[in-house]
Amino acid sequence: MFFRQMMRLTLPVLLASIINASAVAGISSGDQSSASAVYFGGDILTIAGDQPEYAEALVVTDGYIAFVGDKKSAMQYAGSSTDLVDLQGHTLLPGFIDPHSHVYGVGLQAMVANLLPPPDGVAKSVTDVIRLLKTAQSDPKYKSFIDNTGIIMGFGYDDAELDRYPVAADLDQVSMDKPVIIIHTSGHLSVLNSVAMSLFGINADSKDPQGGVIRRKADSMEPNGVLEENAHFEMLFSVMGRFDNQLQDRMLEAGQQLYAKYGYTTVQEGRASEQAYNSLVRAAENNRLLVDVVAYVDMVSSSDMMASTYLSRDYRNRFRVGGVKLNFDGSPQGKTAWLTEPYFKPPGGKPESYNGYPTFSDKQANHYVAEAFEKNWQILTHANGDAAIEQFINAVEAGTTAHGMKDRRPVLIHGQTIRQDQIDRLKDLGIFPSLYPMHTFYWGDWHANSVLGQPRANLISPTGDVLKAGLMFSTHHDAPVALPSSFRVLDATVNRTTRTNKVLGKNQRVDPYTALKAMTIWPAYQYFEEDGKGSLTVGKQADLVILDANPLKIPRENLIDLAVVKTISRGKTIYQRD
Repeated sequence: MFFRQMMRLTLPVLLASIINASAVAGISSGDQSSASAVYFGGDILTIAGDQPEYAEALVVTDGYIAFVGDKKSAMQYAGSSTDLVDLQGHTLLPGFIDPHSHVYGVGLQAMVANLLPPPDGVAKSVTDVIRLLKTAQSDPKYKSFIDNTGIIMGFGYDDAELDRYPVAADLDQVSMDKPVIIIHTSGHLSVLNSVAMSLFGINADSKDPQGGVIRRKADSMEPNGVLEENAHFEMLFSVMGRFDNQLQDRMLEAGQQLYAKYGYTTVQEGRASEQAYNSLVRAAENNRLLVDVVAYVDMVSSSDMMASTYLSRDYRNRFRVGGVKLNFDGSPQGKTAWLTEPYFKPPGGKPESYNGYPTFSDKQANHYVAEAFEKNWQILTHANGDAAIEQFINAVEAGTTAHGMKDRRPVLIHGQTIRQDQIDRLKDLGIFPSLYPMHTFYWGDWHANSVLGQPRANLISPTGDVLKAGLMFSTHHDAPVALPSSFRVLDATVNRTTRTNKVLGKNQRVDPYTALKAMTIWPAYQYFEEDGKGSLTVGKQADLVILDANPLKIPRENLIDLAVVKTISRGKTIYQRD
């Protein structure tokens, strides 16, 4: 399977090289005057080979790459209206391709109180959380959301970094008149104040939904305000139903701008609700998408949207529906992921044998995957714990047996605790792993000391083992779980250092060039877009990013300090550093 995959990647590169050579050999000054831009004067890293390859110049015409090669030949494409871009020693790369995140959710994150801990925020205690929520009510940046919805909301609280877990009584200090809701950094849990619990009918008589938990007070059945997994998602989807079109459109605009700042030219809406889908359609129809957006519809709640006219491998006004999304378990840092072995330190009130829980029964999981295979929908499945990963792999195996082996490219999202025997099965079944090495920074210490213990913590997101098995992989940030920082992804994949600067799983680190491929050409393959994106090759879309330094020529510990100078999508600048 791997060799067939690599041939699909290599053949377009070989063909493009032939086209490129023909273009160089057949240049005439009269034929090349329509070039939009010529880039030169810095490292142009093509990501077109197994080893790093550079060009002197690159030519863009009508949103596509027309030439990659020497500067003298490139300049023959220049006409009177051509933009001659001197890189001034900066580095040109393919635009980064986001293999998994939630662009709609990033917009929500931008419009509510930032409760992330350092370095992305300042919330280090429950007292900080309360203070930030109180301040948000008078901050113009957040007040428009509060006025629109009537809800005071914050995003990003992280119990791994707080002094204790916040509960409803804490949020009651913010307001006893308005609903107050805070969303966990994982996006899989939340805390509600008393008013919010009353608004959504959550009380002592409320039953836990399948695949979800309403946490209770220690001495009664009264909810303490914390919702896990499907209990949280039911509440969140209800909240999102209160957003008017104007608010949704502002959210999407804010989210796109943040991705562009970090060099992303293709982004994902990784669990599209009806509101998110409608917002993206409006943006597409009104030509308000800055980047290409691929949406994956929530299969359980919104599969009727798979009848969309946007379901295609081709974009329409920068938008397409790529397939469906399933969640097989929860969050390891939130201790809701489904493991085969117990958590190192179980959450409060849970027995020593606690190992998380699944979203679906095996029968349900098999049904959903088989339906996707039968209808030829690409499927993205969130599975963090090795028990959930096993359930997904088994479901793919059953679906393949029932419907035959095809190039469907089912994607394992996160795969945090994947085992070596499971990696081998991915290869056999053609499952593409999109891994999450950024966890090594944000929650590496938490995994080692509380979630998994050692040696399991060293093996989270094992990019080294996946690479040794001969598999391509992609790497993601899962924003809004964290900021959509391409450099945090790159740094974590290469260095795997924790917040306390410890290396977590040295053998799982990969070299910077491999890490860049996992952010460009390999996620392009994940999306069935390797023929048109992911490398600087003639005929591909002119999605480009200019960095202030070459990631391959700076000390690996300085990767986190890289910055985007300019982001270009389809030949047009969508972000430029001041």
